[in-house]
Amino acid sequence: MIAKRKKLSKKQIKEDKLITSYYNAVKFYDENQSKILMGLGAVAVLVIAIVFFSNKSIEDNKNAAESLALVLDKFNNKEYEEAIEGVPGTNVVGFKSIAENYGGTEQGEIAKIFLADCYSYLGKYDEALKYYEDYSGNNNLYKATAKAGEALCYAAKGDNLKAAQLFEKAADVDENNIHTAEYLLRAGINYTKAGDSAKAKELFETIKTEYSTSTAARDVARYSVQVN
Repeated sequence: MIAKRKKLSKKQIKEDKLITSYYNAVKFYDENQSKILMGLGAVAVLVIAIVFFSNKSIEDNKNAAESLALVLDKFNNKEYEEAIEGVPGTNVVGFKSIAENYGGTEQGEIAKIFLADCYSYLGKYDEALKYYEDYSGNNNLYKATAKAGEALCYAAKGDNLKAAQLFEKAADVDENNIHTAEYLLRAGINYTKAGDSAKAKELFETIKTEYSTSTAARDVARYSVQVN
């Protein structure tokens, strides 16, 4: 005769399930040990890589900032060739080297803007465009500056329509940028030169209504007569 099964309490049932789960977990680990360890190893390597590259990026950004501080005097003094290439035999590194060695960091990306400005002031518009277009930093002020720089290059090359479109893009980056009204004015001027008076008039009206206290608003009157 089969013995009657003893009724288990809720506590015993819970303990029994816990023991079963434990042994199932041990069995799963034994059967998949190598895969689990490989996975943990991959995670550890990924974490180490993230920490390493984060630290390197911080250090690179710091080095780029220090190099920028040293070469800015050359730029401010309009010594553009030396600002581009640096000064041999000194610790003054040029914008080109900073951009090449630290591109991808915020300060390295800023160096691209200054480098492009130097080329633009020297009349080397194609070189300037290359670096304005290559800017990929996160600062909205410099994003707008890069677009405006491109616009100036195209205007100098005689492509007023392209210049106007790029000035509009510069204005669209951040409506609170202190240069936005000026970008809109320059866009309107270039649309006028390109023969699109309607678009120019639209932008001039935007300046008068939305940026009425700006310098551009005071200047817009003399350009508006060309599109009426």
